[in-house]
Amino acid sequence: MKEIVEAILASDTPKAAFAALPVPETYRGAVVRKDEINIFNGLTSQDKDPRRALHIDEVTTPDLGPGEALVAVMASTINYNTVWTSIFEPLPTFGFLERYGRLSPLGKRHDLPYHVVGSDLAGVVLRTGPGVHMWSPGDEVVAHCLSVELERPDGHDDTMLDPEQRIWGFETNFGGLAELALVKANQLMPKPAHLSWEEAAAPGLVNSTAYRQLVSHNGANMKQGDVVLIWGASGGLGSYATQLALNGGAIPVCVVSSPRKAEIVRRMGADLVIDRAAEDYRFWTDEHTQNPKEWQRLGKKIRQLTGGEDPDIVFEHPGRETFGASVYVTRRGGTIATCASTSGFMHSYDNRYLWMNLKKVVGSHFANYREAWEANRLITKGLVHPTLSRVYPLTETGQAAYDVHRNLHQGKVGVLCLAPVEGLGVRDGATRERHLTAINRFRGV
Repeated sequence: MKEIVEAILASDTPKAAFAALPVPETYRGAVVRKDEINIFNGLTSQDKDPRRALHIDEVTTPDLGPGEALVAVMASTINYNTVWTSIFEPLPTFGFLERYGRLSPLGKRHDLPYHVVGSDLAGVVLRTGPGVHMWSPGDEVVAHCLSVELERPDGHDDTMLDPEQRIWGFETNFGGLAELALVKANQLMPKPAHLSWEEAAAPGLVNSTAYRQLVSHNGANMKQGDVVLIWGASGGLGSYATQLALNGGAIPVCVVSSPRKAEIVRRMGADLVIDRAAEDYRFWTDEHTQNPKEWQRLGKKIRQLTGGEDPDIVFEHPGRETFGASVYVTRRGGTIATCASTSGFMHSYDNRYLWMNLKKVVGSHFANYREAWEANRLITKGLVHPTLSRVYPLTETGQAAYDVHRNLHQGKVGVLCLAPVEGLGVRDGATRERHLTAINRFRGV
């Protein structure tokens, strides 16, 4: 592994030299273990501590199959799917790996008593399998997390509809929170040259997810002038939605939970901000009963900010806590685009406000390769910027996941894998200098 790191850090190592580097038989990765899936029995979700379940283990390097690539991972990040994996909710991920193992001999490699997690990476290609022509050893890359088989017709209009669609590092093994990672070659995209390894790793999952959910015709199909209500606008997902809305000529209404977070979105260029903590919205009167008067109060606040307009689009991801309010405040004929449920998966709402006002609920899950590529292109061109706030070493992956689980973070939390320190991997200093303030906007927040 030392030779690999030295070759990458040299920055002028010929590509042919990477193909000649020996691949280690084992590597370190952040894993959950199958024999520990019951360690949190009897605890509430909030009381489950990812630090107990995430271990840094030495694992066997998987064999490379057709259409695949082995990547030396310089940096990765924490996403909510890593948090869910680490607390074994809503189900342990080993069921995903077992099902994948039944698909084919190649799938069987993933069915192991441990799960190497992580759905982002920035690194360097070390090996490619048969049938890979676009990528070669030495290429500096980032990876999106869509893993598909595409053997059936369903996914050939939109690869997210492939019946064998999986999220790499969550529903597959050999993820990005590790020194090496196994990906399909069609997950790879060029690393933005003006970013460091940890910065380049940060946008992958969340930026692609926000792009499909908000911009793509598969999501809300946002247009210029649309009023977009963005929950958690300073967070890992919402911070990219805010940038995409501003870039696309929309009018974001950013919901945050503190004055500090309000200042973050204002620095991104958003003018219309709601501090939900200051407003003290209480959408639920008890565990089973929602409070429509609070929905109305939120709608009134939005109209005060927009000059009387309701949201054309609601960018929904908190789920249970906010979904009833989201359906209510959306304008007649508008769209509620939902991609997650961080506060709970069982949503309830008053259907009269949906059907009688011709609103639409659109489910959106990650992104297809084209959408992910377009989202990464915006990063590469300096039109959208990473929202990286803090970086941990691989050995402290558990703490990084704990921060995200307890909402102690802003933007994205990064993890250095093979990169020895932050700030490495920048190849285009001139572009970086032009955007440095925006790149560092979330740092230390």
